[in-house]
Amino acid sequence: MSMITNPTSQLKELMEKPGVIKILGAHDVLTALLVEKSGFDSVFIGGFGTSASLYGLPDLNFLGMTEMVDATRRMTHRLSIPVIADADTGHGDLHNVMRCVCEFEGAGAAGIILEDQVFPKRCGHFGGKEVILAEDMIKKFKAASNARENPDFLFIARTDSRETDGLSTAIDRVNRYCDAGADIAFIEAPLSVDELEEICKRVQYPKFVNMLAFGKTPILSAAELEEMGFKMIVAPIDSILLTTHVMREMAEVFMRDGHTKALEDKMVSFEEIKNILGLSDYLGLDNDLK
Repeated sequence: MSMITNPTSQLKELMEKPGVIKILGAHDVLTALLVEKSGFDSVFIGGFGTSASLYGLPDLNFLGMTEMVDATRRMTHRLSIPVIADADTGHGDLHNVMRCVCEFEGAGAAGIILEDQVFPKRCGHFGGKEVILAEDMIKKFKAASNARENPDFLFIARTDSRETDGLSTAIDRVNRYCDAGADIAFIEAPLSVDELEEICKRVQYPKFVNMLAFGKTPILSAAELEEMGFKMIVAPIDSILLTTHVMREMAEVFMRDGHTKALEDKMVSFEEIKNILGLSDYLGLDNDLK
């Protein structure tokens, strides 16, 4: 049953309020529901977690646009908080970018990340990345702006050019992308605290930062990043990393013991998972509708 009400307006209001926005990534709908129930104002669905969850494959562009849109739609239909989705490169040329915006907006996303990697793209903390010409990406953001129906639907402009061309070029790129219609600037994989500070000094628009666990960027607290000048902080893959650890442990215990009693103190109870999923709301429909 759909619970979402005007997610784009919710996210826009968060952007206008003081303070940093902390966003957890979720690789499936149950994970996103737990993020919402933990009190977060927004959730992120990324290509890394979705590719791993749906297909058990790495983030090397195995997911097509339709698959990512469908995963986003399933999430938005269950949540009441805004969902920010990973739209990769826009999945093609200018006309593909325009369709991509329409599809994600229609799926209920409150905003998307568009990046300037060469197709096929790869995870931003993998090596061997390539980027398209800045002028071509500027055209993509102009096309994206023309395609969106709701002006509050947010575009996060991601550049992966820090690795290929250095920090100054990356800063110049995101400023130009935002000049062309993007709302938020995102430089992927800065390598030091000094670089994070330089981004905040020289990027003229609201700034998004990726706190990727075990990635190339130093992990700082939300308070430290807010003081620097970042507006949005995302932890994109922690849910899939923790799920992998727990599932591997559970498989080892079951293989050893033939049951999982040794892990019961780490589990939610059967009653608790039923409450999280809203079972009583559905079972009570018959009485509610009399």
